[in-house]
Amino acid sequence: MEPPGNDAVQLESAEKIILRWDSTVSEDARERMIFDGDRSEIERYLHAVDEIQRSMDSATLSDDRSRSDAGAIQIAMARLEDEFRSILIAHTAPIETDTLVDSGHGASRRNSSVGDLPDDSFTYADDDSFTSSELREGAGESSRSSTISSYRSTNSIRELDLMPPEAIEDLRSIAERMISAGYLRECVQVYGSVRKSVVDANFRGLGVEKLSIGDVQKLEWEALEKKIRRWIRAAKVCVRVLFASEKRLCEQIFESLGESTDDACFTETVKGPAIQLFNFAEAISISRRSPEKLFKILDLHDALSDLLPDVELVFEAKSSESIRVQAEEITSRLAEAARGILSEFENAVLREPSRIPVPGGTIHPLTRYVMNYISLISDYKQTLIELIVSKPVTGSRYSGDLTTPDMDFNELEGQSQAPLALHLIWIIVILQFNLDGKSKYYKDASLAHLFMMNNVHYIVQKIKGSPELREMIGDTYLKMLTGKYRQAATGYQRATWVRVLYCLRDEGLHPTGAFSSGVSKTALRERFKSFNAMFDEVHRTQAAWLIPDTQLREELRISISELVIPAYRSFLGRFKGHIESGKHPENYIKYSVEDLETSVLDFFEGYQVSQHSRRRSQS
Repeated sequence: MEPPGNDAVQLESAEKIILRWDSTVSEDARERMIFDGDRSEIERYLHAVDEIQRSMDSATLSDDRSRSDAGAIQIAMARLEDEFRSILIAHTAPIETDTLVDSGHGASRRNSSVGDLPDDSFTYADDDSFTSSELREGAGESSRSSTISSYRSTNSIRELDLMPPEAIEDLRSIAERMISAGYLRECVQVYGSVRKSVVDANFRGLGVEKLSIGDVQKLEWEALEKKIRRWIRAAKVCVRVLFASEKRLCEQIFESLGESTDDACFTETVKGPAIQLFNFAEAISISRRSPEKLFKILDLHDALSDLLPDVELVFEAKSSESIRVQAEEITSRLAEAARGILSEFENAVLREPSRIPVPGGTIHPLTRYVMNYISLISDYKQTLIELIVSKPVTGSRYSGDLTTPDMDFNELEGQSQAPLALHLIWIIVILQFNLDGKSKYYKDASLAHLFMMNNVHYIVQKIKGSPELREMIGDTYLKMLTGKYRQAATGYQRATWVRVLYCLRDEGLHPTGAFSSGVSKTALRERFKSFNAMFDEVHRTQAAWLIPDTQLREELRISISELVIPAYRSFLGRFKGHIESGKHPENYIKYSVEDLETSVLDFFEGYQVSQHSRRRSQS
């Protein structure tokens, strides 16, 4: 059945309008776009499409009419697809991404990285060169509190207007007709391909590279650290601005035009870029674990944890569920990687194999490394308290295992039993255990004691210098450590000065017999000679030893003076006359009390005696 007269005229008029814009037969149609022209022309074309569509929806059409309408609608859909693409392309300028990256988010809590520990061991070139700047002296002194806002951002979704309202209205009018005519797939594909190119351009502006998981794992860690910092900044912008704005644009154009059409277009646009974005973090989460990676992995974990609520909001649709799941799984794997790295770090500290004693008994590079490392750990306390939920596996005094130190945390009265705090204490315990083994490589027992005193004192000072670390370690264990370095200082004094002071005893100087109050000048001369020789040797040797902490060095010198000077002053006062009454007294009384006091000032400076002597003579 043919349509009534008026309807037939309207259909013929509509077909003419559609055919006039058929780019396959009209040069003019190929060179011009309908939506670039007059508004009335746009309305006429859209009205013509509607007329044809209404005609097709009528059940009363003849076969000829149906074929005619079907041909017209096919031409119209091809044209509208071109128009749709043209409008999209006309509004593809990338976002000015530089303005979206808050400069305050550009820095992590600290540029935290550490030296490499290949094959579960530490390697050193010199005292500090094996570490990066963050683990050198003083690196742990700044508090995380001043910079934690880098990752605990208060920013959230920030939707931008990606297109002007007129363009959105035109795109929606086209999409409505294409979807009504059964061209949903074509519409979504065109939209996705054009908008994806915009997202890709924005990715390039943010420095997000197209790297596969394999590509990431082949990169050197130093290069990866820089990429991680860039990725964290970019990920925030991608999720909170780029993806959120793309989602809003899809809703503006496609909402209510079919079931979940806006979600389908959004997924078509950003799924590939989102997978590309998160693949980088996934590659880090499954990469080989080593201690120097811990802090950047924690940075990634914090950044992703902070982003997860926004990821869930932006990718809430069923069609993008896989992206939500990927982000959640990566965050979980990063947490597991952090736990594994901490355990491997403990094992590396325990097994660090170096046997060459550090010159002068000074602070071992391992001690500096470990204490700066755990100072950085304390900076990440907020995160690690949540991640570290089990106590360390320690040695037992009943186990008979001589390769692992004993430790019973129940002995620490009043100490926090939080797993992270116990892990930090355990790291210090195994560090001391390793250092104690290294001290045995010193042939001089005095130097071995000095080495332990220096290193345990350094540990104590690093704990005191970090409020976060001190709070976790606790005063109970800190007092135990203080007692250990003082015990080492006492051990040094005994090993060095007992034999020296033995020369200043009265025993053996008085001959037996009726005149026992007399003094054997021969024995007395030998005593002075022995004292001089021993003090000379101690002075020569221990001036080259080093106590790097000024206060500790001064305290030990004072202790030596209080031990030696009064004994020498008394001995010299009682027996000086016996030597001076004989020949060549200067051969036996080499030191005055003042000379000894001055000589003690040479101790533990790390220089040879001759250099000190020259320095004093020049002053």
